[in-house]
Amino acid sequence: MNKPRIAVVGTPGKWSTEVLADRLEEKSGFRAVIDMSAIAADVTTNQFFAGELRLDQLDGIVVKKVAEHYDPTAEDRIHLLGYLEGMGVKIFSNPESIGKLINRLSGTLVLRANDIAMPATVITESVEEAVKAVRGFGSAVLKPLYSTKARGMLLLHAEMGDKELRSSVARYNESNPVMYIQQQIFSSGRDLGMVFVGGKYLCTYARVGNAESWNTTIHSGGSYTNFDPTPELIELGQRAQACFDLSFTTVDIAITDSGPVVFEVSAFGGFKGALKGCGIDAASAYANYILEQMNVNAC
Repeated sequence: MNKPRIAVVGTPGKWSTEVLADRLEEKSGFRAVIDMSAIAADVTTNQFFAGELRLDQLDGIVVKKVAEHYDPTAEDRIHLLGYLEGMGVKIFSNPESIGKLINRLSGTLVLRANDIAMPATVITESVEEAVKAVRGFGSAVLKPLYSTKARGMLLLHAEMGDKELRSSVARYNESNPVMYIQQQIFSSGRDLGMVFVGGKYLCTYARVGNAESWNTTIHSGGSYTNFDPTPELIELGQRAQACFDLSFTTVDIAITDSGPVVFEVSAFGGFKGALKGCGIDAASAYANYILEQMNVNAC
């Protein structure tokens, strides 16, 4: 294939989206960044437009982000990308696999079905059962089914008075009918991001939290640093990401007194942790992989 036309679906202006588009342009000579909200899909004529650009005439699309915040709309956008894939446009990563990870519950069920170690988790619509779970866990994090970077999460403790705990759970339940309740994990204020390209291990970075937040996300003031994982940790990350057919992903892992656990496998994965924590240009590595998959010399 000569000079493939590969677009990036993401958030225009955001660093991870733009740097991936830059790397693909450097290697292929073509550049396009697409906001999913700007797409018009005529399924009668099978013509997909983003402005003047015909998506159905592209050679490939790399999905960096389908929405700034996860919600059911993101799943609708994945369906459109799956339709494009059926028309012959190569999509990175596979839309079906991305769809399994947009919703926190579906991703968790896939991981647990494959016996991947995770923090103790209870799923319920019942306020009474949710309160019971928090009491049993000691400390628990209630996580929205659609969220990233710890947005919308609620930390509750068993030491709370009965009225206060029930009231907190009931308020949360109003906007989260299906409650995802996970035991709080204590991991010395850091967790790991293990990066994979095309299913192959690339590097591992650590996110180190600050003293003012219970979570380690960069959104909450955390920072990146390098981390040298054991072969056993890499094997855990490898097994977790292998549950999904993803072209690029990061696996979030915490090391606890009882052993390592996986928090989640990312539907997309970021590049900044690899760059700042490991000194590796993961966007360039990903662009090389994409072109290799399309039988193009990436040099």
